[in-house]
Amino acid sequence: MANSFTKQEKVMFDTLLEGFNDQLVMSALVDQFNMGDQEAERSSDVIWRPVPYIAQSFDGIDQTANFGDSVQLSVPAQIGTIKSSNFTLNAREMRDALQAQRKTDAAKQKLASDINGALMTTAANGGTQFVKRTQAASGYDDIAEADAMLNEQGIPMDSRYIALSSRDYNSMAGNLAQRQTMNDKPTRAYEKSYVGEVANFETHKLDYARRLTAAAGTTVTISAANQYYTPVATSASGNGYNRTNVDNRYQTISIAVVSGAVKVGDAFTIAGVNSVHHITKEDTGQLKTFRVTEIVTGAGGTGTVKISPPIISGGGATDAEAQYKNASATPANGAAITFLNTVTAAVNPFWRKGAIELLPSRLVIPTDAGLTSMAATTDQGVSVLMTRQGSILDLSCKYRLDVFFGTALLLPEHAGVMMFGQT
Repeated sequence: MANSFTKQEKVMFDTLLEGFNDQLVMSALVDQFNMGDQEAERSSDVIWRPVPYIAQSFDGIDQTANFGDSVQLSVPAQIGTIKSSNFTLNAREMRDALQAQRKTDAAKQKLASDINGALMTTAANGGTQFVKRTQAASGYDDIAEADAMLNEQGIPMDSRYIALSSRDYNSMAGNLAQRQTMNDKPTRAYEKSYVGEVANFETHKLDYARRLTAAAGTTVTISAANQYYTPVATSASGNGYNRTNVDNRYQTISIAVVSGAVKVGDAFTIAGVNSVHHITKEDTGQLKTFRVTEIVTGAGGTGTVKISPPIISGGGATDAEAQYKNASATPANGAAITFLNTVTAAVNPFWRKGAIELLPSRLVIPTDAGLTSMAATTDQGVSVLMTRQGSILDLSCKYRLDVFFGTALLLPEHAGVMMFGQT
């Protein structure tokens, strides 16, 4: 009993947990998946999450030739982030209960921010839909463009969210506050800078936002023909007996950079390559947007880069390509690449809820490890561990608060970013 937490410390922890639930705003806007402790440990905290099937249909009564394979794709998701916030209380500070509470509140704020930030970074870095706006944020037309882009490609219309930087959000609220033909919303926009639901998106304001620097490549082209992608669920190992899952979110392509340079994060279109509706496969008439995810060889010049999503145009005429087709054509050798992030600005991520997952996990401290610890789980499934260790040398106690989690973008084409002021 000498090593158990005091009643004051238990109250402090309970208060922390209540506030943690309130501050984990973004985790409520994505799906959660719990691997289970044993499975996580035995799989090195990696699990392959299934991607929805896309079915085909055929004409006629005789379907003899149409019973092909359905290709089930999957995406690796990893629990790999440990965030810890630490503080020390000495024997004099412990006389004031508010000292412990203030330090705990600060730790809670930072850890909740870490989880929210990780989810936003996942959406901002991996989302492949790119909405380029040449003017400042104005409101409906901006978000309606994202709505139209997702609708044209057959992305389900439910549970859509957009997180805007404070300046872009307030700019939208300012436009809304000036409207004279509406009642309640302009008043709330004026009094609280509140936007609410717009064009089928639930809007949220960020007190922090990532920025994407302007693309430097000005003359960039495709440098090889037949660069299309064929999805596969698994691939054979070297001995030919074992098979491993394949991550189909990326493709490596060859490019030629005549002027400027290419960097990770750049968004671009390819001449002659439009997006298609994922179900009907109809050409939308709109150029498909891609993101650079890795410079593989020849950074800044002719070489290879990894992009997302892959160009699935049906060039190989396989069942998998027919099922997961996302592009109207295979890019021609020499086709021009046009970059969309032309001015450094804040990135405003948007996504459909099922596209992103939070994978909460937990850390376990043995009871005989010489430490005092207790843990509890938030409403979102995140385990918060508080550990204490005392020192007889200076009569102080060290406290650490830990969270262990992962984030995964399962469907890059169900997420994207919007940037304003792009010339």
